[in-house]
Amino acid sequence: MISFLRGKVVTKVPPLLVLDVNGVGYELLATTSTFVSLPDEGEEVQLQTHYSVREDSRSLFAFVNEAERAMFRLLIKVNGVGAKMALVILSEQTADEFHRCINDNDVTALVRLPGVGKKTAERLIIEMRDKLPEREFFPEEAAASPHSVKTSKANRFAKQEAISGLCALGYKATEARKMVQNIPQEDKSCEDIIRLALQGKS
Repeated sequence: MISFLRGKVVTKVPPLLVLDVNGVGYELLATTSTFVSLPDEGEEVQLQTHYSVREDSRSLFAFVNEAERAMFRLLIKVNGVGAKMALVILSEQTADEFHRCINDNDVTALVRLPGVGKKTAERLIIEMRDKLPEREFFPEEAAASPHSVKTSKANRFAKQEAISGLCALGYKATEARKMVQNIPQEDKSCEDIIRLALQGKS
């Protein structure tokens, strides 16, 4: 099993990431939060990994931290949730936010996730709530108040998605972050933030 990889970033085309590890190029599938945290191409990074083997495919998944990988591994054990769906879920919500949804039986929030209907949301809650790590496993979540997390959640994800979108357009991660960092993001969608960022470059 491959527990982690340390190497230079070669290609970043979400969700595909190519990492050069001592001259060997590894193709990995990564979450949005992982892409946002990546350094520029040519720079070195270490990522947690999960190797998935199926009859018709073999895939290597990359994660920015152990909490995200642990949640991914819990997700793929749920009936009807495959690796690709787990990746989508953790690209829409951070591991700690998904943890909160399961803990709070928040079916409404879960059904907003791509590919998750009401029955799937209920199954996620039933099968995962007794298997979740302790809250201390997510230090950032423990430090944030429920009010601040709730009010900033949509805005934070819009900015993260905008950065990933700009990276897909060819901008480096550091440049993309600079392009969006001063844009007021209250009530703005990912598309709005990208549009304003591109206007600032013109």
